[in-house]
Amino acid sequence: MAETCLLYYITDRTAFPGDEAMRCRRLLEKIAEAARHGVDYIQLREKDLSARELESLAREAIRIIGQAGNRATNHLLINSRTDVALATAAAGVHLPANDVSPTEVRAAWQGKCGAGAIAREISPQAPLVAVSCHSPQEVTQAASNSATFAVFAPVFEKKDTPTAHPTGLDALHQACRAKLPVLALGGVTLQNAESCLQAGAAGIAAIRLFQENDIATIVRELRGH
Repeated sequence: MAETCLLYYITDRTAFPGDEAMRCRRLLEKIAEAARHGVDYIQLREKDLSARELESLAREAIRIIGQAGNRATNHLLINSRTDVALATAAAGVHLPANDVSPTEVRAAWQGKCGAGAIAREISPQAPLVAVSCHSPQEVTQAASNSATFAVFAPVFEKKDTPTAHPTGLDALHQACRAKLPVLALGGVTLQNAESCLQAGAAGIAAIRLFQENDIATIVRELRGH
């Protein structure tokens, strides 16, 4: 497909079998696999964990990423929790819809309030800020708020959430006119990923596509080598 295709693995440890310890172990193994094979971004999306549990898991994930791949190109983003991202020196955050704005995240990161003032010395100076978007208008807003990139969803119908109305490729194409990279999410497979890139997407974001398959194969197919 495209060598420059950005790849974004979104984690879900609850999809793995076993007890909590086994699920966390499997998740960290998958994160290491993603790092080894050049996935650009990894979002730690374990929303049910407490701040302390999420921080512990994030620290272990960052350690594993550092061992398994090039830290400069395998970036860990924490879902929603800017405080945890700062405390662990993660690369940035992923903001769900209706969360705080990227501008507010950057203000905290620069030490203008609370956790930023404490943790700015160990955290990257310019955080990555991804934003979940569900319409072209939301993508435009994310761009104006200085987001690093947008994740546009759901592009296709998802089997496990049939009530979610897919946005479709036309809306994705409109969203990709904004002045920031847009990644396609939602029902994306190896069979339909090319249509997302042709619509203008800078890359592919997914949970199951990465988590349920051999990542080396996925990367090779999506990047054409």
